[in-house]
Amino acid sequence: MDDDAPVARGRGLRHRGRVGAGAEGEAATATEHPPAGPIVAPPSPEPGPENARWRALLAEGGPILADGAMGTMLFAAGLQFGDPPEAWNVSNSEVVRRIHRGYLNAGSRIVMTNTFGGNRLRLRLHGLDTRVSELNRTAAVMLRAEVDAAGGDALVAGDIGPTGEIMAPLGTLDEAEAVDVFAQQAAALIAGGVDLIWIETMSHLSEIGAAIRGARQASAGIPIIATMTFDTRGYTMMGVSPEQAARCLIEAGADAIGGNCGNGPDELLPVIAQMQAVAPDAILVAKSNAGMPELIDMRAVYRADPPTMAEAALGFRAAGARIIGACCGSSPTHLAAMAEALGVAR
Repeated sequence: MDDDAPVARGRGLRHRGRVGAGAEGEAATATEHPPAGPIVAPPSPEPGPENARWRALLAEGGPILADGAMGTMLFAAGLQFGDPPEAWNVSNSEVVRRIHRGYLNAGSRIVMTNTFGGNRLRLRLHGLDTRVSELNRTAAVMLRAEVDAAGGDALVAGDIGPTGEIMAPLGTLDEAEAVDVFAQQAAALIAGGVDLIWIETMSHLSEIGAAIRGARQASAGIPIIATMTFDTRGYTMMGVSPEQAARCLIEAGADAIGGNCGNGPDELLPVIAQMQAVAPDAILVAKSNAGMPELIDMRAVYRADPPTMAEAALGFRAAGARIIGACCGSSPTHLAAMAEALGVAR
């Protein structure tokens, strides 16, 4: 949430713009023409305590409501642009807990920790890179306490966002370091008691692949949800298509895949449909922003109201999404409307 341009991304902020496919090796012609043939997923982790709650939730059947924005809610509570949201896990923990409670009361069954930028590369920008374990573990323990207080039916998802760096060869972040960065954060979240790892708002296949490998390094059996942001004419900023993302994420071992953030439900709906077409057996995730962000007084403003997001939730479900939530610009009120539309018990 600490990038230099005030346009919301995922549970944070980022700068916008697409790197052309010609400049990005992995996203050149392969993006326009995804590999043919069936998608082959690796063997699923053996059933065990790490994934028991995930398996039980899936076994209930029906749509699963995720949560909504964290950053939007923190800004409303006084977080200043450029400050690290993860520090609020310690300095303003009651605010973070209140946000979690709002989503739990709205009916969310998967709620994400306040750790979107909790990796050491992003925390280093604020001199907090020595506190990776503390901030991530605290976030997980805090959310677990709220879930337990609400009846214990929801899953605690350890939120992992991008590093903020560009992967080599286009940038300077090499694969081994990226895997280590993500493994460190995932290990801290797992130590705090999360039920799954949710990797989100990625645009680069190499980076999200490194994140999945890092999470698997921390735990061989923990469930992993992986979502990318398709905000550039149906592609990610790095030129990745929904079909290519579906193939790569499934083959990398993600348990559920999809899209989040972006420019609103209308943009994400065809992404889900395209993924469903090439991966009909995949557990698909739709978590769009509450409309297209508009910059007003250095704040991102989102126009999609709760009824609009409720209608979008039905559209995502019809397109094949099983896990449905919202991203930037949303609130517990949006999620409550989505829960009602989907017939999810609150």
